[in-house]
Amino acid sequence: MIVGTLIVRLLLREARTLKDKRQVVRSIIDRLRAEYNLSITETAELDNPRQVELGMAMVGWDAKAVRDKLQTIADALRRHPIAEFVKAELSV
Repeated sequence: MIVGTLIVRLLLREARTLKDKRQVVRSIIDRLRAEYNLSITETAELDNPRQVELGMAMVGWDAKAVRDKLQTIADALRRHPIAEFVKAELSV
């Protein structure tokens, strides 16, 4: 069994309140869960309306498949129209 993790940091320049942030984060989390079937949660910067850190985990039998899927997720977040991609840490 192979476990892969991905930590992504995003910047929400337009968010002024935590409510603004929650709307964007909830939509990202719901979309990624539905599309990629992975565990995901907000892991840090909970009280900062402009910064987001998301932690994701995926389990599989093939390390390459897990790594490729997590890389695909990171690439999708790079293209997000509202959240600006800052950094990603991927490990398998």
